[in-house]
Amino acid sequence: MHSVDRPYSPSQTPTKPRLLDHVREVLRRRHYSLRTEQSYVDWIKRFILFHCKRHPAQMGKAEVTVFLTHLAVRRDVAASTQNQALSAILFLYRHVLEQELEWVEAFERPKRPARLPVVLTAAEARAVLGQLEGAKWLMGCLLYGAGLRLMECLRLRVKDVDFGYGQILVRDGKGAKDRVTMLPATLVEPLKAHLERVRALHRRDLEAGYGEVYLPHALERKYPRAPREWPWQYVFPARKLSTDPRSGAVRRHYLDEDVLQRAIKEAARNADVRKPVSCHAFRHSFATHLLENGYDIRTVQELLGHSDVSTTMIYTHVMNKGGRGVRSPLDGAASGEPRRGQTMGGGTV
Repeated sequence: MHSVDRPYSPSQTPTKPRLLDHVREVLRRRHYSLRTEQSYVDWIKRFILFHCKRHPAQMGKAEVTVFLTHLAVRRDVAASTQNQALSAILFLYRHVLEQELEWVEAFERPKRPARLPVVLTAAEARAVLGQLEGAKWLMGCLLYGAGLRLMECLRLRVKDVDFGYGQILVRDGKGAKDRVTMLPATLVEPLKAHLERVRALHRRDLEAGYGEVYLPHALERKYPRAPREWPWQYVFPARKLSTDPRSGAVRRHYLDEDVLQRAIKEAARNADVRKPVSCHAFRHSFATHLLENGYDIRTVQELLGHSDVSTTMIYTHVMNKGGRGVRSPLDGAASGEPRRGQTMGGGTV
């Protein structure tokens, strides 16, 4: 058997290479994101290589079970990773090979462990942000000050920043939903200055014969001039032009997420914040601090874009744990109870 972690080479291409092309076509026809496409294709390729390049049409429940068991037992992958692999394989059989899967119900998806989110105090959040500069500082402030997810921040376009109403329109967020969140007043002037610099970069791109950005869902055909127009440009563009992996067009994409992720981890180290700080920790902190400041949970739910209020309720659990919602018996002395060494009723406690 092949290791699922072994690098791929041309000699390892499955016996029917057109299958993966077909997988990509179906994923694009069903409007799956590029990230999902890359992930599903990779898992399907690993599944085929694991079974010595056998065609999936010749395999079934037994082979899928062996592969998933290998991931869980031998590779010790997280439950979310195993679920992703299963989703990719089921997509292959259902939508690409178009096979009826009576055995699908036999697969029980592994449960993800319930974990409380990492939440920074207001002082810790300010300390980390204080270690950032320029565009990275702006992005970090939007994660914390507006509750944006990492990719929502990076994919933000000029037209969706409304200075007049002091709000940000998040387009096509998680679950393909739009929502409105606030634009912190503190960021208005720095963000305007940043956009002037970005606009100057866009003008130079246009003069060089470039200046286009990606538009989703055939909008480019509907609005042929839009990809080169200023309102559609990314607020946080990449430093270099790149080639679109699907169309081959040379465009300026948004900033790579690794840049901000690395910057925030380094900022947390420099600020001596010992929690596992990530980009998403700022979003968790945004929600928790709003609730602590007295805003109702429905308002916070709308700002976060949660479909179900039960998802937002996790932050109320964070607020009531860690000694903040319950008084420790060790602190009883503060209310008049005797401390160690004090006498009570003639005896020593």
